[in-house]
Amino acid sequence: MRAPNRLSLSTLPVAARWGRRFLGVCLLGLAGALTACVPSQPAQPVVAETASPASVHTGPTEKAVFAGGCFWCVEADFDKVPGVLSTTSGYTGGKTANPSYQEVTSKLTGHAEVVEIVFDPAQVGYAQLVEHFWRTIDPTTKDSQFCDVGSPYRTAIFAQDAEQLRIAQASRAALEKSKPFQAPVVTEVVKADTFYPAEEYHQDYYRKNPVRYNYYRTGCGRDARLKQLWGEAAAS
Repeated sequence: MRAPNRLSLSTLPVAARWGRRFLGVCLLGLAGALTACVPSQPAQPVVAETASPASVHTGPTEKAVFAGGCFWCVEADFDKVPGVLSTTSGYTGGKTANPSYQEVTSKLTGHAEVVEIVFDPAQVGYAQLVEHFWRTIDPTTKDSQFCDVGSPYRTAIFAQDAEQLRIAQASRAALEKSKPFQAPVVTEVVKADTFYPAEEYHQDYYRKNPVRYNYYRTGCGRDARLKQLWGEAAAS
């Protein structure tokens, strides 16, 4: 099936992402896949009904940055955690400033897709976020996550300071001893680098485009693999 003859300029970034993320799934012949490979019209903006938690929170906040493959999914997995005030998709760990999505996915800049999390330490601790992170990823694969392959999809914890680095390293060491699978943990724990927010159309993608997002997540096998690795402990 061919893509529609015309795509407006506003649909091109989304179409590019869907072409990469879904082409492999479409070729597998999943029911209805071909009609989902290219969006038929631009995504409509979502108007928030209330202010976000971050905009009304007045106490101290902290940040955490995690790379867990597709940042659409990482946002969705952390937005549901009590104490998380906001999530922002972006890029870090590379060698060029202000990279675009196209540059990052070329696999030449060295950046990883990441999510920057702003959280209220009075409600949730950094150690708790790290424990949640493990159960949202496959920590046994290098430079890939589920159906996404390449260094931009590596898993990593980017520690913001010495205390976060200590907590993350200790957590990884403990996981190596208690993990419910045999393969070694290859997730990196490194010091934070400059964080660059991703393009606006990537932000809150799972909310703006729930049908397309859920199709991608299911077709990529993310939740099935998490269940296989973690059993009932998998984040849901």
